[in-house]
Amino acid sequence: MATDQTTVAETVDLTFVEDFAGRWLEAWNSHDPEKLLALMTEDIIYDDSAWPKTMHGHAEVRQFLDHTWRAFPDLRFEPVGSPLIAADEPTAAFYWRGFATHAGPIDPPGLAPTGRRMEIEGADFHEYRDGKLSRLRIVFDMARAMRQLGALPEPGTRSERFAVALANLQRRLGRGRS
Repeated sequence: MATDQTTVAETVDLTFVEDFAGRWLEAWNSHDPEKLLALMTEDIIYDDSAWPKTMHGHAEVRQFLDHTWRAFPDLRFEPVGSPLIAADEPTAAFYWRGFATHAGPIDPPGLAPTGRRMEIEGADFHEYRDGKLSRLRIVFDMARAMRQLGALPEPGTRSERFAVALANLQRRLGRGRS
């Protein structure tokens, strides 16, 4: 007979989540990877709109942090509103606003520094285990961010129509399958 290795789900309360969210944003704003990694389990599953793949573990998250802070050395976050907490499981969500100047390469995809300022709004979806973050999903409007950096055209512009025509041409020529 197989043994059930699941445990009763821990729950979190507003006091814990508000404290954790404060420490989380403080660690991000410090640009010290050790402060952020200390808030995560070793087997963290980290999914961010800004990265092409889901990260697993501290080593992959550290690589992401290095790339992020190289591209945006003045990146900072502030909370927006109060956290939202699940009553029956150790999960919470909160909104934030981020500010940064694009001063280094964004690699991937290889976007050279533009020197432009960016302001984004997004949300973190946290799952906790043993007082640490065990699973994270960060979402924000990547297209809006890229427009602010000049990497995508503004909606309704001639540049946008040209980009769409080019994408359609690539598809018709069979080159848009990557």
